[in-house]
Amino acid sequence: MDKALESWVARWRQRVDLPLLVRWHTAPGEVPPDAPSWRLGAFEQPAVTVTVRDGAALPALLTPTLDSLGEAYVEGRIDVDGRIEDILAMAHTLAENGAAEGGGTLSRIVKSFTHSRKSDQAAIQYHYDVSNAFYSEWLDPAMVYSCAYFENGDETLAQAQLKKIDHILTKIRLQPGQRLLDIGCGWGALVIRAAQKFGARCVGITLSQNQYDLATERVRAAGLQNQVEIRLQDYRDVTGPFDRITSVGMFEHVGLKHLADYFRLIGELLTPDGWCMNHGITSTDAHDGETAHGGGRFIDKYVFPQGELPHISTVLRTMQEGGLEPWDAESLRRHYARTLSCWSETFEAKAERLRAMVPEKTWRIWRVYLAGCAWAFEHDQISLFQVLCRRAGRSAQELPWSRRWMYAGAPASG
Repeated sequence: MDKALESWVARWRQRVDLPLLVRWHTAPGEVPPDAPSWRLGAFEQPAVTVTVRDGAALPALLTPTLDSLGEAYVEGRIDVDGRIEDILAMAHTLAENGAAEGGGTLSRIVKSFTHSRKSDQAAIQYHYDVSNAFYSEWLDPAMVYSCAYFENGDETLAQAQLKKIDHILTKIRLQPGQRLLDIGCGWGALVIRAAQKFGARCVGITLSQNQYDLATERVRAAGLQNQVEIRLQDYRDVTGPFDRITSVGMFEHVGLKHLADYFRLIGELLTPDGWCMNHGITSTDAHDGETAHGGGRFIDKYVFPQGELPHISTVLRTMQEGGLEPWDAESLRRHYARTLSCWSETFEAKAERLRAMVPEKTWRIWRVYLAGCAWAFEHDQISLFQVLCRRAGRSAQELPWSRRWMYAGAPASG
């Protein structure tokens, strides 16, 4: 083992100078001062220290990819100490250089899964039913678990999340008395806001029991039972019609092969003059590939089972195939990078409290996931688009002349 690591360190030091210290100590407890260690650069103090706790982690170091390094960490085969930003930077450097020498892959693989009601429900519950208390520690008070909208860039996370909801509801031109369907309603923040501020009658659906329970409780506490209904329901079982439909952070779970059918169903649920907002994460690979260097494989295995990200071109094409006309598309990539940074910063600040709330493996998964996604959005590995659409084939006379109402609050003509 020592010789393999020494050879690995020697190769790396020829190419890069990293403030990374690798230690070997597979026994439980504190690492003794005389434990074998290797430096991957010239430094006084390491920015990141990796402690090998299990010899099974050695392949992940010798041929590093984001998923192999992430798996070694969450499974407890290695411990990693340092600022989360430095840890992520180091992991990406290792994965990128590992790929360059044949240890990884530069290709962005297109994933495809079979989606059924049962498998989709299991995937949603795996991700969202960790515990409401866990999420509430690092989300904003309204528990909005999607990209915020930092209109000016100086908003708090709570302010930006409220602006995101208002931005969506303003874009769809929601009017008092209209019937709104929110597909994947989370803990109910959007439908509650739609009822309170816009006077809409709302239906929010989710497959997460925890979300359903808390969202129902929040609707009751707000006195909105006559305006808002929360359902534990699959989107394929909903009947319409609805004047407006929102889908926020939902279509990532639908599957690439099912996107056209998903949008077709939305069109069938919409009234003829209705509007829909699809807000979701997209791939930046033109061929719908996952994030590079194994990041997508890690997320599929540990975070979002069966998640599939389409490129924005695929979103627009499948919308049209499903009978919807895309009318406006806005990229919020910078906004999601900031949102995830806020979540990750809070997660790090509350590390010990969160660690006590869930199993160690769960804590490690979420620590890596939040920081890793912030990195991915920052570096154009993935993106996010809001696409405003309506039924295709309608008269051009019904379309607005401009986007002015979205940003200035001016009413849209047409």
